[in-house]
Amino acid sequence: MAVAKLVVIYPPPKEVEAFERVYQNEHVPMAVEKLAGKTKIVASKVLGSPQGTAPIYRIAEIHFPSMQTLEACAASEGGRETIAHAVSISTGGAPFILVAEEETFSFD
Repeated sequence: MAVAKLVVIYPPPKEVEAFERVYQNEHVPMAVEKLAGKTKIVASKVLGSPQGTAPIYRIAEIHFPSMQTLEACAASEGGRETIAHAVSISTGGAPFILVAEEETFSFD
């Protein structure tokens, strides 16, 4: 079953430690509190790439049960505030913010 998700892709920050401090202590708690309707948040830190230096530092995926729930969240005051905060903390350039539909294939 496909689910909707908001994907935020952060470029490498100017100062990693400062970014991580704000990300962990401010942004993640804000997302947990203010993104209504989410079912899961997956926060990944990119460690490298077989193609050389990775142009991406972090990827955040906020999952929703439907596109309608995602759209309602993004339009809400808490959603707008959290998205604006994501942009403001991205010191390496503007983050890419995408809306996606996820399909999961499981192999047992």
